Amino acid sequence: MLIGASEQGVPVTVHATVGADIIHQHPTADGAALGATSYRDFKRLAASLPALHEGGVVLNLGSAVVMPEVFLKALTVARNLNAGKPIGFTACDCDMQRHYRPRVNVVERPTLGGGWGVQLTGHHEIMIPLLTWAVLHELDAG
Repeated sequence: MLIGASEQGVPVTVHATVGADIIHQHPTADGAALGATSYRDFKRLAASLPALHEGGVVLNLGSAVVMPEVFLKALTVARNLNAGKPIGFTACDCDMQRHYRPRVNVVERPTLGGGWGVQLTGHHEIMIPLLTWAVLHELDAG
């Protein structure tokens, strides 16, 4: 996925939650580097969000806590710096269970001023290939 995104010029960001992953216990783990790169990626995410305006799509794939919070904060930064834009995009939460934060911070709040919020609930091994097929089908038809 990362290689494909890079080849297509699609920005990819990583938002580490320091202490949440097993690798953070390793003696050579560098908390300053994790924090610095996560902050750089937060700014990159916020800078990329205006491209969602009037027709973009954002997907939250299985993050129940961290990414919904990061996304909402980055969207707020983007809107504050871009005269309230982006609006009019589709925000979709894909997960095996419905959770409060993704519903509110990805699907509902971001689309209040215009746009479409979607919750796709089901097993990832079924839903993500179906979503991929649907997108490819529409791209071929378009």
